[in-house]
Amino acid sequence: MAAYIARRLLWVVFLLFMITLITFVIFTVLPSGDPAVLRAGRQPSPQLIAAIREQLGLDKSKPVQFINYIGNILPFLGHNGFDFGFSYQNQQDVLPAILDRLPTTIFLTLGAVILWLCIGLPIGILSAVRTGTWYDRLAMGIALVFISAPVYFLGLVALYLFANDIGVFPILPGNSAYEQASGFFGKAEALILPWFVLAAAFAAVYARFLRGNLIDTLQEDFIRTARAKGLSERKVIFRHGVRAAITPIVTLLGLDIGILLGGAILTETVFNIPGIGRYAYNAITQSDLPVIQGTVLFGAFFIVMMSLLVDILYAFIDPRVRY
Repeated sequence: MAAYIARRLLWVVFLLFMITLITFVIFTVLPSGDPAVLRAGRQPSPQLIAAIREQLGLDKSKPVQFINYIGNILPFLGHNGFDFGFSYQNQQDVLPAILDRLPTTIFLTLGAVILWLCIGLPIGILSAVRTGTWYDRLAMGIALVFISAPVYFLGLVALYLFANDIGVFPILPGNSAYEQASGFFGKAEALILPWFVLAAAFAAVYARFLRGNLIDTLQEDFIRTARAKGLSERKVIFRHGVRAAITPIVTLLGLDIGILLGGAILTETVFNIPGIGRYAYNAITQSDLPVIQGTVLFGAFFIVMMSLLVDILYAFIDPRVRY
């Protein structure tokens, strides 16, 4: 196990390096706008643009810019260690700005995860057990609708229906409510709509995925053996069927959590939640390269680390998995 984890950690380092390189190429080598021109304002003089380029280090060659960026990130090479650069537009260090927004994104992610697991898994299990019934058809039909609807569309519909400022049924805090809320319960109340919107599509995916896996698992020989031993149907389904069918769900959950911790861009943008996703969106619209690189690298880190954690958990969830 230790050797496996060491190999995966080396692979994580390589992946993060390649992601950083690709992001750098997309936003610096390919035509994407000059950050110095964007920062200089309207009708800047060539002298001002040249001075800004020199100040930001943009006058150096592309390889040198990339090497300097990597050197600042690595604590044993950079002067300060873990320096993700300086925002062109906000005039602040990127890493502290990301860390300030991280608790908001974590709060949004954890609430949505709890919701979609509590909704999606029971629906998937019941649909698998009652395959072909009206409940199964209704549940999977609703799930297909939520899977097909984009998150930003669900968010706008939720605001139109339930927001307390513009909603037809004004029963929940709406747009920008999180920034105005104070205290744990106030912020939790402001996230009710975003939680349900974010959880809707994921719960539908998990319900359909678990249903398909559980239907296949319940046809296996070890399930028939468990029933032949006289175990109750509840024990057969939950102790043997769900445990075997849920392993791919764990992989899906790990990746989804990693992606959301890197920033739920659409949800945070629609509801004006000051998290990493909205920070990344603003950086993209302003061509703020250090912020884009920092948020992409931060999100990639969560994804690869959650993937590693899931692989380790496999050995405990499924005894057949060994490394």
